[in-house]
Amino acid sequence: MTIEDVANATEWSAGKISNIETGARLRPTVMEVKGLLDIYGVTDKQRREAILNLTRQARERGWWSKYNDVFTDDFPAFEAEAHSIHTYEPAIIPGLLQTPGYIRLMMRALIRRTPVDVDRTLETRRRRQALLDLDDAPELWAVIDEAALLRFRPAKEVFREQVQHLIDVAEADNTVTIQILPFSSGMHAGLRGPFVIMDFPSDVNPVVYLETDADGLYLEDQEEVDRYRRIFDHITTSACPPDASLQMLKEML
Repeated sequence: MTIEDVANATEWSAGKISNIETGARLRPTVMEVKGLLDIYGVTDKQRREAILNLTRQARERGWWSKYNDVFTDDFPAFEAEAHSIHTYEPAIIPGLLQTPGYIRLMMRALIRRTPVDVDRTLETRRRRQALLDLDDAPELWAVIDEAALLRFRPAKEVFREQVQHLIDVAEADNTVTIQILPFSSGMHAGLRGPFVIMDFPSDVNPVVYLETDADGLYLEDQEEVDRYRRIFDHITTSACPPDASLQMLKEML
């Protein structure tokens, strides 16, 4: 059906139909989507209900919607729904494992020094990290390059706080696995930069997230996701095993 066909059948404007189809209208109402399903002849009850549930969820604004000055995209929404998160970081500590002192230090380095900027970033990190305390917390597997740790070692108090936190998390009975990728591993598969692989319940495709300073890039093509899984597998092989990584962190203190 053309846009004009749908507009005539619904008695809506062609512009409205176009905005819904292209995503310019981000949160269509349940009644609007019901109307489109009727026009398109979608009669299967299970399929209709699945689509309508997505519509209802899209209209629910998450806590992160209040922090659009901190987040450049919808990454927290993906993170909140994931049942497993695999991340590789060559330069910084992953956000879900950062301490307040480390966040302040990083904010100063990123030239975002106003107290409001720092406070709002601290609050968003705290709310993101609450994921790991849930009964159904996602599996977090983080590989951190040794460079990310040694980079801020001169800030001794921050260094001790952050490294001790990694030790505490690694030793706790939780869903977190931490590996350190030492300089001694030499060249490795993660040299091109950081990435996050997020897996969701069986009816949602996995996503690879590549962060930039201004925005984020999401890869959903199966070949791309598989490629990053292979890269992550190679990185974990190059990194110290979890027990040896824990010992390495303790020695750093």
